[in-house]
Amino acid sequence: MSAMKIVIDDKIPYIREAVASLGCDAVYMKGAAIGPEDVRDADALVVRTRTRCDEHLLKGSRVRFVATATIGFDHIDADYLRRAGISWMSCPGCNAASVAQYVRSVFLLLRRDRGARLGDMTVGIVGCGHVGSKVKAAAEDYGMRVLVCDPPRQERGDEGPFATLADIEREADIITFHVPLTAGGPHPTFHLADATFFGRLKRRPVVINTSRGGVVDNGALLDAIIYNKVSDAVIDTWENEPQISLRLLERTWIGTPHIAGYSADGKVNADNMVIDGLCRHFGLRRPPLIVPPALPPDFAPADDDDTLRLQLYNPLDDSARLKAAPERFEELRGNYPLRREEVDFSS
Repeated sequence: MSAMKIVIDDKIPYIREAVASLGCDAVYMKGAAIGPEDVRDADALVVRTRTRCDEHLLKGSRVRFVATATIGFDHIDADYLRRAGISWMSCPGCNAASVAQYVRSVFLLLRRDRGARLGDMTVGIVGCGHVGSKVKAAAEDYGMRVLVCDPPRQERGDEGPFATLADIEREADIITFHVPLTAGGPHPTFHLADATFFGRLKRRPVVINTSRGGVVDNGALLDAIIYNKVSDAVIDTWENEPQISLRLLERTWIGTPHIAGYSADGKVNADNMVIDGLCRHFGLRRPPLIVPPALPPDFAPADDDDTLRLQLYNPLDDSARLKAAPERFEELRGNYPLRREEVDFSS
């Protein structure tokens, strides 16, 4: 009997040794290049957001399991996979702490570089699931007033209090988005922040988007910056990636190549969730847990907490790289420096 074949996005780090230990025939490819012929004789597919998993890709293939090593799954055609009898999984919460670290770093940079008095500011969090709840905790650490807008949670009867989007438009000094990208249903998020949204803003807030590019209408955001409706923009997820708006990039304070969730810790969480899913689906023995690499031995942490947090991750570094070479968006996203969420003295 031939070995099980898995096609895997070649930019998923740390996973290769674990996959090799399963005795599988693993083929690593650029995610955007994975096509029908590549998966025709594969049993499983492990992807990120650049691979659209739908009928065009999978019809007539042997694939019976798809895993995306991401929180979001708008690139997965779940209806088609269900009809085709293909099981699939995403990795909810895998990089929530990493995205929260990104946003916390933005808070610290606002205080350090913009002179913001965080304790006097109101943060509007749109979407308060895995990521948003950690961002809420970070904001509260700095004494910030927090408004949470999450209609699905509110309708489920989750513990509040909850605010409306209108409350956030009126009262927030910072607005940060942490919602999935949806076009239908009772609460669609596509272009949730559109020209009408920006036109209703009252306080010239900082706008942060680390969710999905389509949640914020990039053209409307550019106009809002030009016409002084927002004071700063921090954009990690863009419409039309990797062909992003260069005019918007030029106008952002911090613009990064979809890497807010790219700590080594978050990537390892996703890898372990994918391996768990593969092993459960195919009845394989689970290899040892993957662990993230240690920080370099010459890392010398600062004494004060804020400086240490920015030593561990400062999004201005990624912004400078992207602004210097926006045509390298995919390269910068796929070849990313080691980033840890905390100091590791174990090695």
